[in-house]
Amino acid sequence: MTNQSNQNKERADEARSEIVFTDPEVDVSDFKLIDLPGLIALWGLAIIVFLQFFTRYVLNDSLAWTEEIARYVLIIVAYFGAISVTRKGTHIFLEFFYRYLSPKTGKALAVAMELLSTVFYGYLAYLAVILALKTRTKMASIEIPKSLLYWCVSISLAVMAFYSLSWLIHKIRQSPDDVLRELEEHSHNEISD
Repeated sequence: MTNQSNQNKERADEARSEIVFTDPEVDVSDFKLIDLPGLIALWGLAIIVFLQFFTRYVLNDSLAWTEEIARYVLIIVAYFGAISVTRKGTHIFLEFFYRYLSPKTGKALAVAMELLSTVFYGYLAYLAVILALKTRTKMASIEIPKSLLYWCVSISLAVMAFYSLSWLIHKIRQSPDDVLRELEEHSHNEISD
């Protein structure tokens, strides 16, 4: 029995040597000032949800406004986060097709997709402005106009349209081989992360 326990101990020691308890280094070099509102909104959402949980389950008397505000702040987090993703050009896409296309066709497809994104974001920003101008109601639990949420969404979409336009210009100026190489590098970076 001791021989088997020694073997088990040796196996356990071998397994422990493979476990690493250090976190990988975090790279924040691509964090810009434009990303700050999204980060603030995310932390605000975390605080509101914690406050909702604490008052409901610990104090057994929940605050009425936390659920509605958390819902609206989640929308703001999504749109402000989309600004960061659009700025970096890291929206998800299927790079599978680009591998089987000629460089000229791949560039044409990449430019067409960026043009479509720019028009889409711009049109949605326009619609959000119209919606914000027409909204006169206030939130149910707090006296804050709902149009404030729509203004945040419209500004986010306008900034996304701007960044998408800059990516469009960037892709138009690149050679077809550079466009495909950049797309390929993007897909490999996502795998290694």
